[in-house]
Amino acid sequence: MTRVDFYILKKDDHAARPLFACRLTEKAFRQGHRVFINVDTDEQLRQLDDMLWVFRDGSFLPHAVFDGSADAPEPILLGHGAEPQSCSDVLVNLSTRVPTWFGRFDRVAELVDGNEAQRASARERYLFYKDRGYTLNTHDIA
Repeated sequence: MTRVDFYILKKDDHAARPLFACRLTEKAFRQGHRVFINVDTDEQLRQLDDMLWVFRDGSFLPHAVFDGSADAPEPILLGHGAEPQSCSDVLVNLSTRVPTWFGRFDRVAELVDGNEAQRASARERYLFYKDRGYTLNTHDIA
């Protein structure tokens, strides 16, 4: 069964979630996992695409934007609105909704910042997973 982790960030900052997503993705990549990062909008996708190259000095995370056609060979894919075909390790969900295909992943990381609207959306996602019997883990991130 898919493991679901909620990462609760203290900051109410528009860059907090994408920056933590980069850090979490880097950790998963270094451990040999394939990662799919799911977002809501093209703007979020472009921001994250740029951040993955420069979020810290010396960072290099090979990634591609998934457009719904054939999966790219890169170990990190970014997308929204299209279900990935082959990535089944880690889903980093930056969307306000739970993707219908989340169960194909071994792990789901839900990132929540200090913004009250984000927290309300995260509570709904938390209840969604809980009502379906998934084991939920929460991590408070300073």
